[in-house]
Amino acid sequence: MLNIKSSISTELSEVKFVENCFEVFRYQYANNKVYGDWVRHLNVNPSQINSIEKIPFLPIEVFKSKHVVSSPIDEKTLVFTSSSTTSQIPASHYVNDISLYEMSFFTGFHNFYGPVSDYCFLALLPSYLQRRGSSLVYMCQKLMDASSHPLSGFFLDNVDELILRIQKLNGSGQKVILIGVSYALMDLCDRGIQLGDNIIVMETGGMKGTRKELLKTELHAYLKKGFGCKTIHSEYGMTELLSQAYSLGNGLFNSPPWMRFLIREIDDPMRIRNDHRTGGINVIDLANVNSCSFIATKDLGLLNPKGELQLMGRYDNSDVRGCNLMFGSD
Repeated sequence: MLNIKSSISTELSEVKFVENCFEVFRYQYANNKVYGDWVRHLNVNPSQINSIEKIPFLPIEVFKSKHVVSSPIDEKTLVFTSSSTTSQIPASHYVNDISLYEMSFFTGFHNFYGPVSDYCFLALLPSYLQRRGSSLVYMCQKLMDASSHPLSGFFLDNVDELILRIQKLNGSGQKVILIGVSYALMDLCDRGIQLGDNIIVMETGGMKGTRKELLKTELHAYLKKGFGCKTIHSEYGMTELLSQAYSLGNGLFNSPPWMRFLIREIDDPMRIRNDHRTGGINVIDLANVNSCSFIATKDLGLLNPKGELQLMGRYDNSDVRGCNLMFGSD
């Protein structure tokens, strides 16, 4: 089997990326029962896959009802779960090699922002003890541990302390990333806190029913005005993926070399479109080698000619054709 860790690199070439996609596809078709069943359900012949656009993408909702695994689960397997309301079924991602996830997010962060040790991390997120199943919280905790900055921490339930730390850090020259869910950043913004140029605001999405859902442009305009900052950064990730894309303030997301976005037709989810118009977002994540690397999300977006992703919202009713028929509950 492919040593995928060698592919989690900023030096991964386009040719090598495509080769790895084919190799991972063949491996997951043979070893991931859920994914293999999906490919067969679509009547796809694996031997005829000659471009990444022809690789079948697994509907993301399958993670709510099935164990999507390409290698055995054991006592060392971590399970990341999505947040959900009482009316929702959470998604579960079984990760039996946590070092792959850590390599992916550390390398990805360095690729966009430089050394982790340069930063103080202030998180408007639940702490690891409060939300053990969150892959985002796990990532932030590890970034804090690696940076070792004494003022780093989680502050979702202690905003007054967060404000004190921001006041200490403002204009200090210390690089700071203030990362949080959208509603919590808006709540902080409403406290009248002005941020210095050394503080990067990074939103991760998520109103969770606490505020009216806003377009990204509306959210960023609100935060920029309230915080007095020029740009708002964003992180695009999810429970079902082990890699993240980042927007550095222009609303356009770029992915690391081992991750790729494709756009599918809205009315024909098995067809990839290349006309820079809005469609469903498919994600290739080679770090997902032990689960599924080819995911059809419920997000809408478009790719510009440079391959940068702009998020456009979510499907109102986005079950991929054939998914409900193919997959029931365990």
